[in-house]
Amino acid sequence: MSVRRESNTEARGSSARARGLTHRHPSQVPLQDALDAVADPVRRTILRELAGQPDWTRACGTFDLPVSKATRSHHFAVLRAAGLIEQRDEGPRRFNRLRRAEFDRAFPGLLALVLAERA
Repeated sequence: MSVRRESNTEARGSSARARGLTHRHPSQVPLQDALDAVADPVRRTILRELAGQPDWTRACGTFDLPVSKATRSHHFAVLRAAGLIEQRDEGPRRFNRLRRAEFDRAFPGLLALVLAERA
């Protein structure tokens, strides 16, 4: 079951793009979905980069990833569906936050293993 959170931007009548964002709480994510999300090396790179930055400072387009724009969007959607990241739109950019505390409560130690991995 996915949980849709309404932000202040949505409450003011933002774009259809922002209204389409859904965020699943990690406690509602099956273990297999969490494992699948962290299994991909591109997604692990995203997580490690987010872990090293303050919340809401990295836009999707600022990641240097060896994939197309469409594939990049897919990776961010998988991470969001697994409860690993939260996203919000500010103008034309989509900013990200690693949901470390929430994910750690649902899957203790899993994110620490991913973040400790050498790139």
